[in-house]
Amino acid sequence: MRKASAQGTMFAKTVADRAGISSSDMDCMDFLNVEGRMTAGRLAELTGLTSGAITGVIDRLERAGFVRRERDESDRRKVFIVPVPERVMEIGRLYESMQRAMHRQSEGYSDAELKLLLRYATESYQSILGATNELKTMIEASPKAKPAAISKPRRDA
Repeated sequence: MRKASAQGTMFAKTVADRAGISSSDMDCMDFLNVEGRMTAGRLAELTGLTSGAITGVIDRLERAGFVRRERDESDRRKVFIVPVPERVMEIGRLYESMQRAMHRQSEGYSDAELKLLLRYATESYQSILGATNELKTMIEASPKAKPAAISKPRRDA
């Protein structure tokens, strides 16, 4: 699982580099692509990022043309983040080889096995999100310690 996760991360980084955005911004785009339009608060909830960090992500994605902000017609104070379909399709084309590979792989499984794998993946996501939130709470509760600096070898002139 760790190797597959790491390889997926490298694949997504390659896509993000090609799209001209950071890997973490691409991760947020994945949530938007799966769920569709959502508020910044919902995106923060899904990713575990702070509201300040999400604002930066949305600003960068908007500048790159991947999302737009859209006001709620019934409550003008509420703003939705909406993926731009044309740009999403550009990213989607870069994932076609992975989709083909995953479809070939899944052909060897029965419906019952696929349901089990889907349940496992869904529960894994929930577990990882919970662990992420727990880690953030632990870090926020601990005294602010300055990270240890990595010393570089001195070069004498």
